[in-house]
Amino acid sequence: MTDRIKQFQELLGDQADVAFFPMSSDLQYLTGVPRDVPNYGHNIHPGDWLEGAWITPNHAPVLPLPRMTAEFGGLNKLENIDIRVLGDWDEPADMLKKILDGFDLPDNPRVAISDFTRGETISNLQPILPNATFISATDLLRPMRMIKSQTDIDEMKEAGRITEAAFADTLKNLKLGMTELEVVQEVNYQLRKHGSLGQSFTTSLYNSGPNHPLKFGERMETWKRKLDPPVSILFDFGAIYKGWCYDFGRTVFFGEPTDEAVNVYNLVMESQAAGVAALKSGSATTTDADAAARKVIEDGGYGEEFRHRLGHGIGMDVHEPPFLTKGDETLLEEGMLFTIEPSITQFNTFSARVEDVVVALPDGGEKLTNGWQELIVIS
Repeated sequence: MTDRIKQFQELLGDQADVAFFPMSSDLQYLTGVPRDVPNYGHNIHPGDWLEGAWITPNHAPVLPLPRMTAEFGGLNKLENIDIRVLGDWDEPADMLKKILDGFDLPDNPRVAISDFTRGETISNLQPILPNATFISATDLLRPMRMIKSQTDIDEMKEAGRITEAAFADTLKNLKLGMTELEVVQEVNYQLRKHGSLGQSFTTSLYNSGPNHPLKFGERMETWKRKLDPPVSILFDFGAIYKGWCYDFGRTVFFGEPTDEAVNVYNLVMESQAAGVAALKSGSATTTDADAAARKVIEDGGYGEEFRHRLGHGIGMDVHEPPFLTKGDETLLEEGMLFTIEPSITQFNTFSARVEDVVVALPDGGEKLTNGWQELIVIS
């Protein structure tokens, strides 16, 4: 992580006097300080607005943490970072002022703040630095995060390996008539069993058939439904490995697939192949890749059922810029990672989707996962 910090300090020196990164993907990328699986409801304890690292062009990161975070979170064992532990009855603003005084900032400091920073942190910081000007630290860091090193790509491949291993064991346990909730729970269990911290995002199914209408965003209702054939089951999930987030999708058919279901599936697979081939670093743009994949589905007569962009950047967050979509004219660079995830989603008949993480290369993209290219049928 030392090289990343040095590189960021060079970027920071031209733009700001000090930067702050709370517990987030930004901080983990830059320093290796890990994140935990998030809670749905926010858990607070005194002084937690202080959590995060401060860094200047000339000072290594200083990481103030409340005792609860440091001790119960195991972060007090971290090496190669200056940790300051806030006692249970200490005043967090006093600790922060002492840290900032040690940086010898100018009277009108330029402060780069990560986009993940809480409002409470800013409101407590302002009295300490009343003349500060704020900019986005995430914007400064983003060019570094967009281009993945070979080590980064190898670690993302491991996240993909865990994801595929979890999917393989999930398939072994699929049975006609099980509920959507049972399938989701099986996926989540298998992810952890195979070495993932948890799911990189909420495991989702998009299922449809003549007697199984597709419903978006109604999990408390759809989780109860039995998957009685004929129905197409669209998986969307991913593993976590060393902070890297995978995103993966496959289609499974319960029952005997109809000619329409097979045609829809084949179009989606052809679309993905076109999108992967178009991921040519140095010569194509994000729009080009989206257009190449979208044309296959449009020519097949299902253009309106391809309801979303082709994909998105991915790394230590599941969705990262740039996006593979019309209007985003970002030139592809070698080492960028994207999802290529075309789909045909229909509300009252059969749907299909596929998704893999792909690295942009001069001659076209390379998928990091390659299993299950044929339609999976459970009967």
